[in-house]
Amino acid sequence: MYIVVVYDVEQGRVNRVCQLLRRYLHWVQNSAFEGELSEAQLERLKSELSEIIDREKDSAYFYVLEDVRWLRKEVLGRNRGSIDNLL
Repeated sequence: MYIVVVYDVEQGRVNRVCQLLRRYLHWVQNSAFEGELSEAQLERLKSELSEIIDREKDSAYFYVLEDVRWLRKEVLGRNRGSIDNLL
């Protein structure tokens, strides 16, 4: 499945969250990552992320596309990160 994650965390946790997400996904913009994950990888990522963030102050949004065929991505301006696995 194709996953897009965006997050908003306090400054003290940004580096840890970013490092974790880079292990699973491609960085595409500040606080935004995307890529292909299995169901097990997604659950592991959520579990590891929940150990870092403060649920009272931080947030992470997971957008899940079951099939990449339904993804249409448009970028205005500079395209950051790798998109080799997109189409």
